[in-house]
Amino acid sequence: MKNVKRLAFLSLVLILSFSLIACNNTKSSKNESGGKSDGKVTLNFWAFGATGYDKLIKEYEKEHPNIKIKFKTSENAEHHDSLFTALSAGTGAPDIALIEVDQLDRFKQAQDRFNNLFDLGAKDVEDQYLDWTWNNGKSVDGKFLFGLPTDIGPKALYYRVDVFEEAGLPTDPDEVAALINSPEAFKTAAIQVKEKTGKPFVDSMEMAYRAYLDAAPEKYLNPDGELLIEDKDNYVKKAYDFAVELNKAGVVGNFEMWSPEWANAVNDGSFAAELGAGWLKGWMEGNAPDATGKFRVATLPKEFSANWGGSYLTIPSETKHAKEAYEFIEWLTSPENQLKSFKSHGLFPSAPSVYTMDDFKNNEDEFFGGQITSVVFGKAAENISGSGYKGEKYVPINNEILTALTNVQEGANPEKEWNEAVKRAKDLLSR
Repeated sequence: MKNVKRLAFLSLVLILSFSLIACNNTKSSKNESGGKSDGKVTLNFWAFGATGYDKLIKEYEKEHPNIKIKFKTSENAEHHDSLFTALSAGTGAPDIALIEVDQLDRFKQAQDRFNNLFDLGAKDVEDQYLDWTWNNGKSVDGKFLFGLPTDIGPKALYYRVDVFEEAGLPTDPDEVAALINSPEAFKTAAIQVKEKTGKPFVDSMEMAYRAYLDAAPEKYLNPDGELLIEDKDNYVKKAYDFAVELNKAGVVGNFEMWSPEWANAVNDGSFAAELGAGWLKGWMEGNAPDATGKFRVATLPKEFSANWGGSYLTIPSETKHAKEAYEFIEWLTSPENQLKSFKSHGLFPSAPSVYTMDDFKNNEDEFFGGQITSVVFGKAAENISGSGYKGEKYVPINNEILTALTNVQEGANPEKEWNEAVKRAKDLLSR
C-alpha cells in the first residue's frame, strides 16, 4: 500500500513538473513571438519604389532571429490603391505600410485604421527628426501620429554647367545661389539662357508651377476640406501666374518628367535647370551617363525653398504585432540606417543629425563633378518651414491645374483655363 501511495505521489510530482515546464515554455514562446507558438513573428511590409529596404531587412532579421519580414514593393499608384482598398475592407492590410507624403492626408481620413504611434513609444524619438516633417505625420489636433518619417525631398537647383557657361552665367554653386536669389533673378537668368543658347531654362510647365507651389503654406484645401482657390488672391494662383509668366517669356520647355523625351533632355542638356528634390540625384546618376560631370547643385531662393516628396512608415490597426512592427520601423528610421539608405539609394534623411556625420559631409559625387551635394540639400532641408496642408483630394485637384497649364502652353487663354480648372476642382469635391 505504501508503494502504491509512493508511486501515486511520484506520478503526481512528474505530472506537475511537466505541466510547469510546458507552462514556462508557452509563456516564453508567447513573450518572444507576440503570440506565435513557434517563437517567430512574421511582419508583412508593403512599400513602393526603389528603397533598398530589402537589404536592411536582412540585417534586422539577422539581429532579431525571432522576426521574419515579408517585403512587397509595387509602383506608387498601385501600392497606395491596394492599401486603401485593404484598409477600407478591414482585412488584408499589412503590418507595416509605407505612405508617400502627397498621399498621407488621404489616409488620415481613416484614422481608426491605423495605430497611434504615440501609444507605441514614438514620443521618445521625436527629437531625432526635423520639426516640419514630424508634424506632417500627425493628425490636425496633434494627438495622433500616423507614421515615422523616412526620407524627405528638399529642393535645390540642378543646373548644367555647360549651358550656364554658354549663357555667360557663373557656374560655381555658391555664385549661382548668390545670383539667382529671388524669383525675379530666377526669371532674369532664365531669359539670359534662352537668348544666349536658344534653350529653355526649365523643363516643363509643371516644374515652373511647382517653384512657388511646393513652398506655399496653403495649397488647394484647408483642414475642413474647403476649396481655397476660388478667390484669385491665393498662393496657388500666384504659382500658376508665375508659370504662365515664364512660359510667355519663352523659357519653359515641353519635356514631361519621366518621359523618354525628358530623360534624353537631361542626358544631352536640352534644358538648363531642374528644380528637383534630393532624390532626383540618384535617378540622374543611374540614368543620364552622358551628363556625368556636367551638373551642379545650388540652393534655391527662399521663396522656392520647399520639400517635394518623402514618405512615412505606418502601422495599420489590423496588425496583431504592433509592438514588433514599431520596434522595426523605429530601427529602420534611425539616423544610422537613414545614412545607409541615403548612401545606397539616395533617400534623403529626415533626421538632421545625419547631416553632421562624416560619411554624409564627405560624400563627393562624381556625377556632379566631385561636388558634395549632400551638404547643399542638408542646408535646404533645414531652411524649410513646412509643406502646407494638402488634403485628401490634393492629387486630383493638382492634376486639373496641370491640365490647365498644359493647355496654356499649347496656346489657350490662361485666365479661361484657370477658371475652368477651379470649376473642375469644385466638381471633384462635390462627388
